[in-house]
Amino acid sequence: MGLGGCIILIAAGAILTFATDWNMKGVNLDLVGVIFMIVGLIGVATFSSIARRRRVVVPPTTPVVEEDRPQHRGGYSDGYGV
Repeated sequence: MGLGGCIILIAAGAILTFATDWNMKGVNLDLVGVIFMIVGLIGVATFSSIARRRRVVVPPTTPVVEEDRPQHRGGYSDGYGV
């Protein structure tokens, strides 16, 4: 589950907990919303720790120095030959 899925879980949990007043027989929607938010927060924490470990610092590369080589073209000097 990516970062987007975790944020959706947190948002859905907050909606179920704070914005609804539905009553379902046998299901406590407030508890389901809190569980969604907790799972989303755990996912965000896990995702951020994994993303921090994957971050690779690449050392700066040495500049490429091109040697001056005379360009030798076969054929005619105007470029139309082979």
